[in-house]
Amino acid sequence: MKESLLYEKLPDQRVRCHVCSHHCLIEVGHKGRCRVRANVNGVLYVLNYGLCVASAVDPIEKKPLYHFLPGSEVYSFAALGCNMHCPWCQNHDISQSWRDDEFETCERISPEEHVRRAKLLGCPSIAYTYSEPTMFLEYALDTMIIAHDKGIKNVWVSNGFMSEETTRLIAPYLDAANIDVKGPDDEFYQSQCGGDLKTIISNIKILREFNVHVEITTLLIPGLNDTREQISKLVTTIVTELGMDVPWHISRFFPHFRMSKAKITPLDSLRLAESIGEKAGIRYIHLGNV
Repeated sequence: MKESLLYEKLPDQRVRCHVCSHHCLIEVGHKGRCRVRANVNGVLYVLNYGLCVASAVDPIEKKPLYHFLPGSEVYSFAALGCNMHCPWCQNHDISQSWRDDEFETCERISPEEHVRRAKLLGCPSIAYTYSEPTMFLEYALDTMIIAHDKGIKNVWVSNGFMSEETTRLIAPYLDAANIDVKGPDDEFYQSQCGGDLKTIISNIKILREFNVHVEITTLLIPGLNDTREQISKLVTTIVTELGMDVPWHISRFFPHFRMSKAKITPLDSLRLAESIGEKAGIRYIHLGNV
């Protein structure tokens, strides 16, 4: 275990975690909402540091990033954990970590080894992806610093619900990010995922202040976020808050996890979203999973 970054010690051995925007208050002997940070005798420890649950070499377009190092391959890895609970999660087996014995299935790989592998495989970038990189902040950051010094670019694929402290901590070493913008408003986030849209938009703005290349992705899910009204509301937020130059990926949903009986997103729904985005002036729109 490794002591967590970004937390405060409180009376009665309680701690307040400031890694993500839940800012969990954690009693001694308990874990945060992410299940990968534990209060041990008044000290907040990270349970997933150095424990790689998945690694692969992917096309950068799979992240998806279409306007950053196009045509290149990216070394990608993850550790267990997430701070949201989306019922459609495509990587729920590694993001929704609930049992201590799951850590035993991970491979112990150091930050230095990840960078060595990326260089050996000829990858110009490393992606912190598959699960939620905010939940393995310390592991990711140590890797990012080494990669940055070696001239390798760093990429986050994230739900964007990190704390402002985390955003500002990683931004100097981050080159690109794809951030999920899952729905049109806070009501959607609170009912489906946890979190809120305002925080995510704010974090995207901070990343762009640091000249981090940002693209956003929306998974269009039948019956949840695919009405004309919902799409229009989301597009208005994108244009008003982020401008028309941020690339927007609209992805097709396929049944998975707790939504295994849901319908596949009709292509007409994707085209509707594309049309609404184009009419609003968004310059780069990409349809995914089609």
